[in-house]
Amino acid sequence: MDSDNLEFILDHYKNPRNFGTIDNADFSYEEGIPSCGDVIRLDLKVRDNKLDNIKFSGTGCAISQASVSILTENVTGKKVDEVLSLTDHDMLEALGGQVSPIRFKCALLGLTVLKKALSGKSPS
Repeated sequence: MDSDNLEFILDHYKNPRNFGTIDNADFSYEEGIPSCGDVIRLDLKVRDNKLDNIKFSGTGCAISQASVSILTENVTGKKVDEVLSLTDHDMLEALGGQVSPIRFKCALLGLTVLKKALSGKSPS
């Protein structure tokens, strides 16, 4: 990982954007990766079929926490169908495309939680 990308990820890890919860969220979902201990919860407010507000909480490694911080910035104001069409590749590119394959699960956890929240799936 180059130094600029590392700085970008560490900045989002140390100074997460949109960290917190939303009272009376339209959608909420929480999921984790048992093998590494990463846990992410997302609370969403949707207005006019767009993500009006999104907050996250949770704990985990720098990759999982930075990626969900970046994700929340990137999807705020987007249409729900546009968000649901995001791919794993899109998320990895948002992280600079330099995530080690062994960390893909960490990097993609936020996107997984977001899609499940918007799909109305129950936590497992």
